[in-house]
Order: sequence, then C-alpha cells, then structure tokens
Amino acid sequence: MLNRYLDTPLRRIVALVGLLNLGYFGIEFAVALKIGSVSLFADSVDFLEDASVNLLILLALGWSLKDRARVGMALALILLAPGLATLWTAYRSFIDPAPPQPLLLTATGAGALAINLSCAFLLATFRHESGSLTRAAFLSARNDALANIAIIGAGLVTAFVWRSAWPDLIVGLCIAAMNMDAAREVWAAARDEHRAAA
Repeated sequence: MLNRYLDTPLRRIVALVGLLNLGYFGIEFAVALKIGSVSLFADSVDFLEDASVNLLILLALGWSLKDRARVGMALALILLAPGLATLWTAYRSFIDPAPPQPLLLTATGAGALAINLSCAFLLATFRHESGSLTRAAFLSARNDALANIAIIGAGLVTAFVWRSAWPDLIVGLCIAAMNMDAAREVWAAARDEHRAAA
C-alpha cells in the first residue's frame, strides 16, 4: 500500500518534505511556547500546515485534473490557517508585550531556515508538475525560508539593538501576510485548472 504512494520521484520528494516539516513543527512549537515568540509560534503552525499540505498532495497526485483542482482550492484555504493563528498570537503579545529570548529565537529560526531551504530545493524541480498542488508546496517552502530569515533578523535586533517584543511581533504579522498571498496564488491556479477541466 505504501509503495503505491511512493512509486515516483515526485511522490518520494513530497513524502520527505512532509516528514521534515512535521519533525521541525514539534521543535519550533516547543521553543515558541518556552520563550513566548509570536513569530516562532506562527512559523511552527506553518510547519504543521506544510506537513498537512504535502500529505494531501501525496494522496491527490494520481487524481484527475478536476479533482486535483478541488484539492488545490482546499489547500488555498488551509494556507490561510497560519495567518489567522498569527493574528491571534500577535493580539496576545500586543496586550502583554515581552521580548522573547533572542538567542533561542535566532537559533530556532536558523534551524527552520535550513529545513525550508532543503524543502524548497527538493521541490523546485517539480514545481510546474501537477499544477496547483506542487505549486502550493513549493510556494509554501519558499515563503517559509523568507520568513525564517526575518525571524533570525528579529532575534539579532532584539539581542543587539532593541530589547522589545516589537521585532518579533512585526515579523509574525509579515508571516501572516505572506501566507495569505500564497493562498491567493494557489487559489487562482486551482480555479484556472478547474475551469480548464470543466
């Protein structure tokens, strides 16, 4: 049964990317809770969302164009989840602003960057295959790598320039905006596929 889902290079890459995302979700979520970081919390939710997206892609790769387009539309809605979670944690941080521990923030952001760059590199070859599905996975990994660079920057700014919750809060809100833009792109691609299939 498992061999059926891992029978092509694309399926094997998508499975590997899903496992990497699921593994780092646990690490980043634990650190986010420990140091009270909005940006790490948002990024950890994003890792969990990416793992879910890649699992859905793995299941849907053999489906018809119309069915894949429907899954692409569902994935676009899933991509909004980290943005909404970020807005909630940002609100809580705004009410009780406390700067996160900058060394752990920076180190965890660097680990997330390594995972996301690896995933983006693995998916880059396949980003134009299977339409909106692989596009969703590639865009998500690419956007996450950009977000991780910003998290590292927030940690360095908090450590050496401005001991405040604001750098972390601003980065968290930017992550939410990037996820919403990625959701829009995937929705548009899936809608076009659905029209073509109809």
